[in-house]
Amino acid sequence: MARLPLSPTAVWGVVKELRMTAGDLHPLLVAGAPEHAATIHAAFAEGGHPDAVRDLSGRPPSAYDLEGAAVLVYAIDGAGPSEEDEKALRLAARKRVEVVCILVGVPAGELPSVPDVLDTDVVAVAPGAPLPLETIVERVAERAGDSGHHLAARIPALRPAVVEEIVKRFSLQNGVLGVAIFIPGADFPVLTLNQIRMVLHIASAHGEELDRERAFEVLSVVAAGLGFRAVARQFVGIVPGFGWAVKGGIAYAATRAVGEAASAYFAAGGTRLIRGSVRSRS
Repeated sequence: MARLPLSPTAVWGVVKELRMTAGDLHPLLVAGAPEHAATIHAAFAEGGHPDAVRDLSGRPPSAYDLEGAAVLVYAIDGAGPSEEDEKALRLAARKRVEVVCILVGVPAGELPSVPDVLDTDVVAVAPGAPLPLETIVERVAERAGDSGHHLAARIPALRPAVVEEIVKRFSLQNGVLGVAIFIPGADFPVLTLNQIRMVLHIASAHGEELDRERAFEVLSVVAAGLGFRAVARQFVGIVPGFGWAVKGGIAYAATRAVGEAASAYFAAGGTRLIRGSVRSRS
């Protein structure tokens, strides 16, 4: 395994960050028009933890329902919200709950504005068209933010989209950091620690228990991306005028490669697969 420029204490600190929030459950709420909300709820609930997805179909969510929720998926039957719908969405905004609004029955080419909901979080469905469940899942993954990995651990249907969002978010962060840090070598531990944080989020999204043992397994995955750093240094020397851009691009690409490798590793079973192989040989 490649030697990392990080102390075990720094890595364990990242593990503890996630362990401290592991018990926090911020559920996904599905509410609004009964028929559509029930279909959306069933898609999310399949194979998932019953407490992770709450079905509020047929009624607006109350302040109590919204307390501590991660995301509200709100279905509206018609091209625009009713007064009751607007009241529910306004309450969600006051409670700082992210909202994905589904408008069912919107003529093609139209996207009505919904009060208290960003236009990017409104999913329009043409009359008679099936619900775009994949798009809804992607929007929920985007809005879940830092709590997404906890939701994905309990909602398998959400996992691929959340993991993709994690990889994208940390890759962009490292791309920016690679450009912003000008002191030679100073970005190395920063970028690597961020890669470890990304891999731990991916592990959490797959339901992995995080402890000291897992931290060493994470290090072996992250080490696979270290070769990109040498390539980055060579390019920066060859093209000095554009070194900052190359450096940022390599940091982005390296982090994305590590994220995709980690995603494949944990999707295949991760540490559970390894333990199963060990038991079968013993």
